[in-house]
Amino acid sequence: MHKELTASRRGFLKTTGYLSLAFAIPLDSALSQANPNTPRLPGDLQTNRKLSAWLRVNANQTVTLLVGKVELGQGILTAVSQICADELDIYLNRVQVISGDTALVPNEGVTAGSFSMPYCATAVQHASAEVRAILLELAAEKLNQPVNSLTVQDGKVLASNGSNVAYWDLIVGESLNREATGTIKPKPASQHRYIGQSVHRVDLTPKILGEAKFLQEHRPAGMLFGHLVRPPTYAAKLLSVNAASVQKMPGVVKVVRNGSFLGVVAQREEQALAAANALNASAKWEVEKKLPTHDGIFDWLRTTKPNRVINTKVQPRVGGETPAKTIEATYYRPYHMHASIGTSAAIATMGADGVMLIQTHSQSVFETSIAIAKMLGLEPGKVRCQHMQGAGCYGHNMADDAAADAALLAMAVPGKPVRLQYTREQEHKWEPYGSAMVIQTKAGVDANGNVLDWDLQIWSTPHSTRPGGEPGNLLSARYLEKPFVQPVPTNGGPPNYAADRNGIALYDFAGHQVLTHFITDMPVRVSSTRGLGAYANVFAIESFMDELALAANIDPLTYRLRFLKDERARDVLQQAADKFGWNSWKKTINRGRGIGFARYKNIAGYCAVALEVEVNPRNGRIRVVRAVAAADSGHIVNPDGVSNQIEGGLIQSLSWSLKEEVKFDDTQILSTDWNSYPILTFSEIPQVEVVLVNRPGAPFLGTGEASQGPTSAALANAVFDATGVRFRRLPLTPERVKQGLDKKGTA
Repeated sequence: MHKELTASRRGFLKTTGYLSLAFAIPLDSALSQANPNTPRLPGDLQTNRKLSAWLRVNANQTVTLLVGKVELGQGILTAVSQICADELDIYLNRVQVISGDTALVPNEGVTAGSFSMPYCATAVQHASAEVRAILLELAAEKLNQPVNSLTVQDGKVLASNGSNVAYWDLIVGESLNREATGTIKPKPASQHRYIGQSVHRVDLTPKILGEAKFLQEHRPAGMLFGHLVRPPTYAAKLLSVNAASVQKMPGVVKVVRNGSFLGVVAQREEQALAAANALNASAKWEVEKKLPTHDGIFDWLRTTKPNRVINTKVQPRVGGETPAKTIEATYYRPYHMHASIGTSAAIATMGADGVMLIQTHSQSVFETSIAIAKMLGLEPGKVRCQHMQGAGCYGHNMADDAAADAALLAMAVPGKPVRLQYTREQEHKWEPYGSAMVIQTKAGVDANGNVLDWDLQIWSTPHSTRPGGEPGNLLSARYLEKPFVQPVPTNGGPPNYAADRNGIALYDFAGHQVLTHFITDMPVRVSSTRGLGAYANVFAIESFMDELALAANIDPLTYRLRFLKDERARDVLQQAADKFGWNSWKKTINRGRGIGFARYKNIAGYCAVALEVEVNPRNGRIRVVRAVAAADSGHIVNPDGVSNQIEGGLIQSLSWSLKEEVKFDDTQILSTDWNSYPILTFSEIPQVEVVLVNRPGAPFLGTGEASQGPTSAALANAVFDATGVRFRRLPLTPERVKQGLDKKGTA
């Protein structure tokens, strides 16, 4: 049971029913950050410690679960509902979930990095277990029975003498308005009813039935429509525009100009679009030419002075023999789009109470609301973001920009909801892309092919410019009359986290060095795209492992297992190979097989992928015949959800690896539509089999970004097996493959 958010507190109360617990989450209280003298709590309970911030027990026989993570199509709201229901001993349909409303739910930061299960789901599990214990104490007092004699069936507490009381009939009062203790253990797996089951997704039915669940479909009463005029290039400045004539066009409510930010609000969408086109036609811009071009970007990366050179891993080999041979290779990843099928949108309303209310599909509602408040010159509490589901984004697409742009327009028409949705060209040209990267690998091996010294160097621009509470990370804020400067990005987090994510191979090498050239200049706009640097780093590592195996004349699977000590990693790799039929597979002309493996971030889910491909030597086209993936995500809550994440990531990686590359000249982005930025089509998607390795009782591990890296390497390795040509630059387009086949060398 998942209720749609409403804009008002009264609406919220109507949605959830009467609350037996006093409803008040003063947000600063709900956040209740830990101090050094309090125990460390599991998951996001550590930073949102009050139980009342997570759970409500309602008089209408339901429980309200409040989470800061949001639904992006990954199924997180279903998974946390399953956990909550199991720990509280209630039916699943009694759980109502509210997520992503900055005025109502705990601040869990950004929904990203495959952190929702390890942090949010873990917090929900422990909070629910602790609330159940509190409810049992209240019931014991009411029934005058010892706590350890009580059992629970769907919220009804039963005593051994036959008396009973339901959760919703207890006077909860302030009992949950306290910090969690972390002392109550969740149930063992043997007592789970919903965890481990592929229960029906709570968000799917209305989508299947065609209900207006996406933000792009939302139409509040009295809504106006906004459209923007973007500059022709990143560095362009608006010199002049004929706003007066556009203001007189039919339906136009307001032309908004603020420096080089230019937009319009109109009664109907086609009127807004016509007015924006008229503004665009009359606008005069100062345009610069300074981009390195898509063909020149890899030389640019290698020659641009980095902001930092990071010793991601320093493990020199001590003593031992001199390598018999040194093998080197360099791999290339272009810029990738998020390429959301639905363009980004938002609805903003400047209320009479001075609060800017924004419906958004941002993954970072809290940080984005703060950034927008700073941009508008409002107090942080005066911007409230409410998450609504939108088209899949897999990172930082333009959802946050749309929220900011809608707010800028809404400031000009107080009291009126302003809906803004970008055109396809605007989305393609202005979204923040996944960074281009160069990865250079070198290995010193002994006479038997064993790796003695492993050296990997990464050249990359940043992988995260999310709003982070900074208006300079909002696109339009840089074009205002008083522009905000974009902060210098950082590599973020601990080693092996962003540009160097998965840059450290999981293999056990005696000597192991990883160096990251972190370049903060950004010739094109970049930010988080599914997996950050992991996609390219795993592509390089797992391609190079195949090259080393070939040089040693050893089967690629056997070669990997030689250096892989982690038993769970070995298990996943072997299960993928077994399901694929690695040992029984027969080579045929123009067909090849490949395998790739990684543990995402070296701390999250394990995944191995095996592919079979067919390459047409006449035109260079690659057909992926079939794919097998094996995944270990710890204790599995929803097997179908995990399978979908692995399968979806695999398919997206095939699209990146076969087709996707942002093209640009020295002035502007050239990839402006699906013709100039093609993606994989349904007819090109292979059969995908997913093997799940369940680990009951083990921690939940993130899954959403586990399969992208292994897939890219498995593809390149399979193409090499089919053709004898090693391709190291992505994507493997027919033109690039044909050129490589013609050369019969290394491409």
